Parts: sequence; structure tokens; C-alpha cells
Amino acid sequence: MAAKPPATSAFRLLLRYVRPHRRILAFGTVISSVGGAAALATPLLAREFVDRLGSGRPILGLTVLLCGVVLAAAVVAGVGRYLIDRTAEEIVRDVRSGLVTRLLRLRVGAFNTTPPGDLISRVTADTTLLRHATTNDLVDLMLGTVVLLGMVGFMVYLDPVLFGVVAAVMLVVGGATALVLPRLGAANRRAQDALGDIGGYLERALGALRTIKANGAEQREARVMHRAVDTARDEGITAARWSALAGSSSGLVVQLSFLAVFGVGGARVADGSLPISSLIAFLMYLFYLFSPINQLVQGASGVQAGMAAVRRIEEVEALSAEPDDRAPSTGAGRGAPAADVAPNAVVNGYPGGGPAAEVAVAFRAVRFRYAPDGPDVLSGVDFDVPVGGMTALVGPSGAGKSTVFALLERFYEADSGVVEFAGRDVRDLSIPQLRADLGYVEQDAPVLSGTLRENLLFAAPDASAAQLAEAMEQTRLNDLVSRLPDGLDTPVGHRGMNLSGGERQRIAIARALLRRPRVLLLDEATSALDGLNELSLRDAIAEVARVSTVLIIAHRLSTVTMARQILLLDGGRIRARGTHAELIDSDDLYRTLAMTQLLDAESGSVRRTATAS
Repeated sequence: MAAKPPATSAFRLLLRYVRPHRRILAFGTVISSVGGAAALATPLLAREFVDRLGSGRPILGLTVLLCGVVLAAAVVAGVGRYLIDRTAEEIVRDVRSGLVTRLLRLRVGAFNTTPPGDLISRVTADTTLLRHATTNDLVDLMLGTVVLLGMVGFMVYLDPVLFGVVAAVMLVVGGATALVLPRLGAANRRAQDALGDIGGYLERALGALRTIKANGAEQREARVMHRAVDTARDEGITAARWSALAGSSSGLVVQLSFLAVFGVGGARVADGSLPISSLIAFLMYLFYLFSPINQLVQGASGVQAGMAAVRRIEEVEALSAEPDDRAPSTGAGRGAPAADVAPNAVVNGYPGGGPAAEVAVAFRAVRFRYAPDGPDVLSGVDFDVPVGGMTALVGPSGAGKSTVFALLERFYEADSGVVEFAGRDVRDLSIPQLRADLGYVEQDAPVLSGTLRENLLFAAPDASAAQLAEAMEQTRLNDLVSRLPDGLDTPVGHRGMNLSGGERQRIAIARALLRRPRVLLLDEATSALDGLNELSLRDAIAEVARVSTVLIIAHRLSTVTMARQILLLDGGRIRARGTHAELIDSDDLYRTLAMTQLLDAESGSVRRTATAS
């Protein structure tokens, strides 16, 4: 994650979230301050009440005034608190919305360094702390300061000597409290980081729950989680300890001040230098003093926690994100007749690119590594994918096949060289424009929570019923839909847990076909299919390849033999290229792959052919 901003910077960042709501927050603060004003007036009215009792003057009107002041202050303060809390919800809504937008714009590589569970914690737990810090806690600091200064003024007015006693106590205890607050801020930061770690571990466990259960690893994972929970508890206790120490100081100020004022004030009353009514009023101010001091301490503690939350939120803002270019694609094929399998095919030319390109995808001396100090995943890769037909990428695991797709989709940027789409550098295209013309089926074929219909229409929400029916027929999903209780509107479960691996792959392929892309990218998209469904999908892909361009990473020989061109990757380089027959004859590695990885149940005859050659 990024370096932590200094405390002053974090406080300015905290105020940045307040700025758009400063007017309504200021109004709520002013309204709430009426209660503080009433607290300032009450002891003086009480002194007058005692003086009238002593002199036998009427007290009915003053009694009504006292009750009215207290009641009005309570009502107005309640209205002010409502306005402040409502503003708090607006602030946290804005922050969470901004964070969610930012998370969705992060480059894929950002999630390699920060666990998703920790990011979720920043959107939920940290923003809750920010909510309190930017409203209640800041208001408490302001109101506490105003009321405290007002009470100090009235206490000096009543008796400067007694105030000097109180000030001496406050300076001693306040100085000790000031030493506590930085430690409280650091403890809050560690506690929030520990909560983020819990989210990361939990996300890891729940994301691989079947694997954990199948390997009998529940207890081991539970121990890992328990250690994280224990760490969070320990850090929370440390933060609570510093918070309690800071909070108890406010009570200590009042108690010590009361004892000192009671002794000194009693002596001054006894020698006639201070009226008893003034001592009572001063003691009332002293007890009322607890509220603004507590507001200041709690507000300062909350702001410290909020500043720690701001640092974590700003770390998300510092993560590498994709450019915010929302230029819509103006593909020539958008809105073409439904009879065209791929109206956005590259053969129609790239939007704004002039005449039709002869090369759909090209890599020019492309180098890439996932970490600056890591090994090259791609080392000077050069190849052309012609328009139309199917090109297959094959090679041993770790050869860089999926990385080719990641660079084409601009999930990552090449370290050097050029990735071209339809004759143009992909960096010259807006990301939405580029991805609108690519259909991508990932290796693990993710399915989102929701209904089957929502998943199928995810990439093409405006697809017609006829297009949806065609895609379902091509991917043999009709049988699945007929078995589901609510058909297309049946929930698929979290991450498609109610579906088999093959069903998830067919849904992902149907989703890509509905997008009707210029170039279809398939990353081992049929690996989980049985022979019958694989054969049907192979026919559908072949149909798409007749009018569009298909680039496929394949582990099945039956798929590879369909390709008009095969690119063999090895060690991050293009080792060989050609047709299946050409590579069987000319390349030992491809021949080995054809005899092992690429063979399926229907290709035994090819094994014999490969061995004979």
C-alpha cells in the first residue's frame, strides 16, 4: 500500500470530506450550540434564584424561565443533532460511493497486493469511523471549545481566584491527556489494520470453502482466523486502554477541581469574601464543565480514529487505477441486423480507423513482467492474428498465454513494445471503447450472484429475446433452463455455487456471444465441458469464427485442429507458428504437447499419427 500521509495532511483530508456539506453542518452546529448557551445561562439564573430566596423576593417567574430555558434547549439541541446525523449519512454515502467507483476502476494488479477482504473493510468499517469523525466528533470539538470558553469566562466573572484553582488542575491533567492522544491514534490505526486482516483471511477461506473442506483443513484455517481475531482483539484492547485513559482524564479534572474549589471556596464564604450564591453558581459551572471537556476528549479520540480511517481510505485512492476515459464505443456494427452473428466483426473496420484492417490483433516486441523485480513473463513477443477465423495459443503452463489476453484487455500495460487492435495501439483507444469490441471468457468462467437471466445479459443488457434464445441454443443451455424451478429467473447462488463447472463455462460463453464482439477471447473456455457439450460449443465457436475473429487458449486437441493458425508460446516467447499439421512435423515441443496435454478421448488416432511422424 501507499505511504501513510502525515497527521496534518490526514486532518486536511478529513476536512475535505466535510467541505461539500459545510453549510448544513454549520447550521446544525449553530442549532446544537443553543443547548450550550442554555448551559451557560443556567448557573447565573440559579444564583439569582438563591439570592431571591434569601431576600424573600418572588421566584415564580424565575422558576418558569428556568424550566422554559432547559426545555427549549433540549428541543433545539435535538433538532441540531438530527441535522448533524443526517449530514453524517450523506457524507458516508458519498465516501462509500466514491470508494466503490474507485475499486471498480483499479487495475487488476492492485488486487495482487491488497486482499479484497481488506478493501471491503475499508469501504464498511473505516467509512463508519469517518462518518463519526467528520460530523459528531468535529462538532463535539467545536461545541466543546465554545461552551468551555464561555464557561471559563463566566467562572472568571464569578470569582477569578476559584478559576485560578481550576485552571491549575486542568493544565496538569490536560497536559497528560495531550501525551495520550498520539498513542491513541496509532493504536486505532493498528486496530483498523487488524480488522482489515480479518476480512482478508475470511475472504480467502470463503472463496475456497470446498477446497478447505475436501482437504480437511477446517481446523487449520480456523486457527489462522483465530490468530487474526486474537490480534484484532489485542489491538482493540490497546486502543480501548488509551481511550479509557484519555476519557477518564476529563472526569479526573472535574473531581479534583471540585475538591479544590470546595475547600478554597468554602474558606472564602466563611470569611465573607464570596457570597454563597456565587459559590453555588461556580460549582454548577464546574459540574457543567464535565460535558464540554468530555466532548473535547471524545471528539479528539474520534478524530484520531477518523484520521486513521482517512489514511486507509486514501491508500485505496493511491492504488493504480485505469484511466477514467468513458468515451462510448461507436462501433459500426452496433444495431446491425440480428441475422449477423457478429455485426461488430473486425472485417467491418475499426470505428474511425478508415478501411478494414487485415490484422485483428498484433503484438510487436512486447515485454511484460508482473512485478518490477520479477522475471519477464513475455520476452519480446511478436505475432499477428489475421482478421476472421480462429487462432489458437498453446504452450506449457506459465508460458504467458493468459497474459496475452490480459494485455489485450488492458488489465495490465506492456513494459515495452506495442499491443495493437485493428491496426491501432491499444493505448490510443479508450478502455471502454476497446473492451466493447472484445468478448472475453475467463479461465475460471466466473458467474455473479443473481439470476441466470441477469448473468446472461450482463455484457449485453439490451440484447433481444431472439438473441438470448440463439445464444442459449448455441451453448446448450436450454436443458439447464428447463430443469431450473424458475427458469431464467432462478438464482444461481453465490458465485454460481448452484451450478456445475461446465454449466458456468457455458453461461460465460453465452454471455460473450451475446456481446457479439469483433474479437472473441476464450481462455480454456471448454476445459470443464463433457464431450457432447464441448462438441456443440466447438460448432458455435466455428460459426462465430466464420465472420469474426476468435483467439483461443486451448488444451484440447479437437479445438486446436480447428484453428487456421497456432501460436506456440514457451518461456514468454513465440517458439513456433503454423497449422496443426505443420507444427506436428516441425516442432518437438508441440508434438509432445499434442501427445499429452492436448489429447482428449476422441483424438487417439492423432496420437498414433504423431508417434509415427
